[in-house]
Amino acid sequence: MSDRLGRHHLNVLGMWVCGVGVLLLPLGRGSAWWSFAAAVAGIGMAMLYPNLSAAVADLAQPDWRASAIGIYRFWRDLGYGVGALGLGAAAALGGSLEYAFWFVALAMGTSGLILYHWGEETHTRFNPVP
Repeated sequence: MSDRLGRHHLNVLGMWVCGVGVLLLPLGRGSAWWSFAAAVAGIGMAMLYPNLSAAVADLAQPDWRASAIGIYRFWRDLGYGVGALGLGAAAALGGSLEYAFWFVALAMGTSGLILYHWGEETHTRFNPVP
């Protein structure tokens, strides 16, 4: 596990740490608890978010890079709208706002697992070219 995780550790760990932070939010009460949980989620997002744009920029050929980043941003921004619908549906179907938090935590954990198993590191330091 450590070798595989080491190759794309910031993205996978970022998703999992962010998911844990979101998972912690409905489990406690008070501003101290929510501040702690939000800080955990924020640390996870800080590990993850900048790497997503950087990965797109690194993988795209220079003459196509701007278009690749635009396409990535389109799908990412579309996810905000679709995600909001998913959160509302989770809360409505579950009958409680807590279900929206569980939905996000599950989505982050699942995304991390998908990246862990099928993500491919392209940086030559971690994946040397023979």
